[in-house]
Amino acid sequence: MLPFARVSIIGLGLIGSSIARAVRQHMPTVRLTGHDADPGVRARAVAIDLVDDVADTPGAAVTDADLVILCVPVGAMATVAAAIAADLPADAIVSDVGSSKAGVEAALQAALPGATIIPAHPVAGTENSGPDAGFATLFHGRWCILTPPEGAGEAAIVRLTAFWEGLGAKVEIMDARHHDLVLAITSHLPHLIAYTIVGTASDLEEVTQSEVIKYSAGGFRDFTRIAASDPTMWRDVFLANKDAVLEMLQRFSEDLTALQRAIRWGDGDALFDLFTRTRAIRRSIIEQGQDDARPDFGRSHE
Repeated sequence: MLPFARVSIIGLGLIGSSIARAVRQHMPTVRLTGHDADPGVRARAVAIDLVDDVADTPGAAVTDADLVILCVPVGAMATVAAAIAADLPADAIVSDVGSSKAGVEAALQAALPGATIIPAHPVAGTENSGPDAGFATLFHGRWCILTPPEGAGEAAIVRLTAFWEGLGAKVEIMDARHHDLVLAITSHLPHLIAYTIVGTASDLEEVTQSEVIKYSAGGFRDFTRIAASDPTMWRDVFLANKDAVLEMLQRFSEDLTALQRAIRWGDGDALFDLFTRTRAIRRSIIEQGQDDARPDFGRSHE
């Protein structure tokens, strides 16, 4: 039996549209209702038959839902939650897909007192956005982290776990604040570094007369892919998870200073040891199926 019969998706960008496509593929009898704040996105969702119904307001989208997934930037969670409060069925489960969890949990609980709230974070995505960017296999083999608050019903957790597993994801249960610390180093800090490096390269363009872009090697090219991610989403992530991000940024700054010292003093052993350790981490990621082991990250050179 399917864990949910009627799913409402608020926000039809990359993640929301991928959920819709994945539900269509894996749970074709589930009734899908969607809403997006952008009228153009709503019109596009209708044009590509993304969901069964596209509602004009968040409240109208949730009136008969048994699962509501908020796929909006974390800074918009409180506003959207308030907009669905009056129409939310008493037995519905409310979840989300945000990259930070403690702040989202607090915002949803404040706006929806008494509702069953189980925040979630599917650790998957691309640099693209919009309803056409989603694809049904986005969550296959990827982790989805659930951060149920204290007192969340076990039955609701089991149902949401079954839902994400049904979309091909692997599910982990985690404390919200621990999640935010872990994701600060595995996701948020790498994005911050990418934005910084690409921004520095942009500042150098006038000096190098476009050579930075002309001679971009694989490393810089990968940074530009990360730095092309949705600016609204990542602005909100850094502000929402600022304590954990700043803690990891301080650790990174200390390690960067040590690396700078090793280069200055010609300490080849220290550099070799560091690069050996980081190479092993890359191999572990591939072994766990979280990336592509093919040459050049599986890029096509045709």
